[in-house]
Amino acid sequence: QLQASGGGLVQAGGSLRLSCAASGRTFSDYTTAWFRQTPGKEREFVAGITGSGGSTYYADSVKGRFSISRDNAKNTAYLQMNSLKPEDTAVYYCAARSTLLLAVRPTLYSFWGQGTQVTVSS
Repeated sequence: QLQASGGGLVQAGGSLRLSCAASGRTFSDYTTAWFRQTPGKEREFVAGITGSGGSTYYADSVKGRFSISRDNAKNTAYLQMNSLKPEDTAVYYCAARSTLLLAVRPTLYSFWGQGTQVTVSS
């Protein structure tokens, strides 16, 4: 089970940190990612991190502004979002898959959190 939190309303240029808390499994066995979705659009990959935390991957649209990390001792993954833009406004979801490989397709992730709303005002 995944529980996402940390969303909210922020002005453009501001920062937010999202958290994804996992329960019930060995968290380090799972590659974890963040996706986002706006109404009428497909769910979009944002960032991913392998179970060990040794590899990360970012969508071009967030590279240099967002940072994904994890603390396996706390069974939690994070998405630090800096220099936020209005186009970052979306519902953000955390997801996990039980392999060592990162993936950008949402259909390759078996476990999903409930989503947290991020709104960036101009």
